Amino acid sequence: MQHMIEFILHNWILFLALIVIIVMLVMNSVRSKMLGFNELKPVDAVRLINRAGPLVLDVREDSEFGKSYITGAKHIPVAELEQRIAELDDWRERDILIYCRTGQRSAKAAAALKRHGFTSLYKLDGGIMAWQSANLPLSRE
Repeated sequence: MQHMIEFILHNWILFLALIVIIVMLVMNSVRSKMLGFNELKPVDAVRLINRAGPLVLDVREDSEFGKSYITGAKHIPVAELEQRIAELDDWRERDILIYCRTGQRSAKAAAALKRHGFTSLYKLDGGIMAWQSANLPLSRE
């Protein structure tokens, strides 16, 4: 025990870095529980789509959606989500994958859905920009 204390005192910077890393790992695992949704990288989102057939919800503006979107996505701009929540009632206890351009609006949308009792929410980490960077297919009108 004495050697451990001595080591910590002589290498306090390393010990502090270890503590910071442990705290970051714990916060990362707790974060999804606190937020009420999970973040998925594009490849994991594809797995979810192929495995579970979630509702893919695009919360971008009309002009953004009109340029390109993930195939099969339902479009409800985040500003209209509260008023149009009834359109999603069938998905209250089923998987919903939410995305926007970069991920900020989809986090807001996921929080709103959580408040309305939706239970299985996923956010595309990095939004459609990350989807495009991963060279995944998009539909265009």
